[in-house]
Amino acid sequence: MTEVNSSKVVIVGAGSAGISIASRLLRKAPYLKNQITLIDPAEVHYYQPLWTLVGGGQSQLADSRRTQASVMPHDVTWIKEAVQAFHPDENCVITDKGTTLQYEYLVVAAGIEIKWNQVKGLREALTTDGVSTNYSADSVEDTWKNIQNFRGGNAIFTQPSTPIKCGGAPQKIMYLADDAFAKAGIKDKTTIQFYSGTGSIFAVPRYAKTLEQVITRKAIKASYLMDLVEIDGEQKTATFQHIETGDQTTESYDMIHVTPPMGAPAFIASSSLANSDGWVDVDPYTLQHTSYTNIFSAGDCASLPTSKTGAAIRQQAPVAANNLLAAMNGQPLQHKYNGYTSCPLVTGVNRLIMAEFTYDNIPAETFPIDQSKERMSMYLVKKNLLPIMYWNGMLKGTM
Repeated sequence: MTEVNSSKVVIVGAGSAGISIASRLLRKAPYLKNQITLIDPAEVHYYQPLWTLVGGGQSQLADSRRTQASVMPHDVTWIKEAVQAFHPDENCVITDKGTTLQYEYLVVAAGIEIKWNQVKGLREALTTDGVSTNYSADSVEDTWKNIQNFRGGNAIFTQPSTPIKCGGAPQKIMYLADDAFAKAGIKDKTTIQFYSGTGSIFAVPRYAKTLEQVITRKAIKASYLMDLVEIDGEQKTATFQHIETGDQTTESYDMIHVTPPMGAPAFIASSSLANSDGWVDVDPYTLQHTSYTNIFSAGDCASLPTSKTGAAIRQQAPVAANNLLAAMNGQPLQHKYNGYTSCPLVTGVNRLIMAEFTYDNIPAETFPIDQSKERMSMYLVKKNLLPIMYWNGMLKGTM
């Protein structure tokens, strides 16, 4: 028999966005105590921005991990199931266990889905020698093992043409690997190649200029508009296809770090909440759904034309929470999100460009320095300060 529950606010997803919004709602509106339900089956919560440093041998995976229970806000109901369908006209969601949850207000914060099967042979290749990805807790430590075991040859790093979590991450691990190769004395026996499905090294010209200098300094060969379409882990070959011409090229590798294609979660893309690209269709400034006024969305699953990062969520969460409360009280939605995001671009050990920008790739820098330059201070901010801010501030709704 189907179980039916009800809650004033239902939040789909207990990642960065979902938990941050729940915490903010409770802080600003204590009367919502025990009236918020979070739906997420995950028992473990990861601070994924640290995975670049884990893959580069600069941090430990354990440092990025907490139990979900330990970060869940008090006074909320946590349903450890996965949402399977939305019925916004009936104000309810249905989970994979058959549970129906009625809501007055809905927040969709379900993140992004990795599309492993869009690269032929990728799943199988991840079990073979020299292949890894920093986008999986099961594989990120293999990246550092592969870097340590590398003895020269062809090292390939990929980035798909799809939106991804942290647009700079595919190249950050490449720069850390280059430092490791130089330290091991094998740089002169190594070719590093960057195959990207995007059209340039970075979308914001201010930071792209510096990154081009980094690539030149490190003698990295970059190829753009090239998507990885197949990998053969036994033969150690990777096949790329040009996005515009369809021409294919196959490269042999000794090591390859793959950033898999990503997209909107399937249960969102197939719903009436989605736009034509599969993302939750929201106003880019108020984060309110364009058709259903009692629905909001934030984080990677939202149709916001900005880079999908934790820093973006930190700015989106207060807007979503405040506007939801305004809608609840029949007030105008006065809080606006300007597209702010940040990409801490690691360019090597103790070197980082702190890219910050808003909609239309307009720089919006926080610090009173030229953030387009590589700096050790900014590297230490990413490695040591940002995780503390995440666990102790952002998830608790205080920053």
